[in-house]
Amino acid sequence: MSGDIAAAADIITGALTARSVEPSAGEGHGHGDGLCLNCGTRLIGAHCHACGQPAHVHRSIGAIGHEIAHGVFHFEGKIWRTLPMLVTRPGDLTRRYIAGERARFVSPLALFLFTVFLMFATISALGGDIAEIVSPESMGRNVVTFARGIDKAQSKLELLEKRRARQVAAGEATAETDRDIRALRTTIDALKRTQPGVKTQAGDDLPFTITNFKTGWASLDHGIDKANKNPGLALYKLQSSAYKYSWLLIPLSTPFVALLFLWRRRFGLYDHAIFVTYSLAFMMLMVIALMLAGVVGLGGGWIALAVLIVPPLHMYKQLKGAYSLRRFSALWRTVALLVFAWTALLAFVTLLLLHGLTD
Repeated sequence: MSGDIAAAADIITGALTARSVEPSAGEGHGHGDGLCLNCGTRLIGAHCHACGQPAHVHRSIGAIGHEIAHGVFHFEGKIWRTLPMLVTRPGDLTRRYIAGERARFVSPLALFLFTVFLMFATISALGGDIAEIVSPESMGRNVVTFARGIDKAQSKLELLEKRRARQVAAGEATAETDRDIRALRTTIDALKRTQPGVKTQAGDDLPFTITNFKTGWASLDHGIDKANKNPGLALYKLQSSAYKYSWLLIPLSTPFVALLFLWRRRFGLYDHAIFVTYSLAFMMLMVIALMLAGVVGLGGGWIALAVLIVPPLHMYKQLKGAYSLRRFSALWRTVALLVFAWTALLAFVTLLLLHGLTD
């Protein structure tokens, strides 16, 4: 139940976050008269032509729910025009948006933000965990659950220790705080002792080691040692970082797309960034769809086949339509783009690992 609530909260947050960066052109509802309530300019339409504020403003509790519904369900109607084109005609969508048709479609950044939140909300709702996917099977399915519990308990312990320091400084009694600190320390020790590890044939726990490689970089080697001691926590933090820094995929991928069009000067970095952002949004939607398909019983073989076929096909259609390419030109760029995509993804994961291990 808590997972469902968290998933719903993530979806709403994602929609409202996306809405905050989404242009509002072409979305007027009715017309106002009189003066703008924000800047005092005489109104001549549904929005103030000086500051852009709507002529009609809501002042009711129901309006808050209305704003949430707008953010979640339709982005003022744009989402239902954008998604079908993103799936079936991604090249046309990219080209038309770059050419200036902004009021009709959800902006690529807004769509990207929404799909990021939606993907992680879906994972949460289905009871899954990205870190569990990359955890060795022998570590057990609960390794990240234990790590999350230890991390939360450690954070509470730090807060209690700060509270105790303030109480001591103020000359207040600390008996109750001391009792809570002892209880939390006992909980953390118990979680660490019972955290799943690699099993021997006799059923004993052995410490799981991520790597024993020494880099010579003191802070990185220290982080590797910590990850070896608590691999579940390291994987949990990697997932959290992927959630927070997913936007890095856009600047990491854009230069690779630009390499494919170095001799075509009419295409700039902005054009390539729009291409990349819409493409990433589609890939995350595909992941969501495949996760849901797996829940309803689609076989793993069919899911693997979709992973192998759908991304290259979508890249080909988007390249061909967005850049007005011929078949052969779009085909060889698709092959190169697949290599570049894996390179960008590897760079993204490497940066997350360095950030997590040296933090």
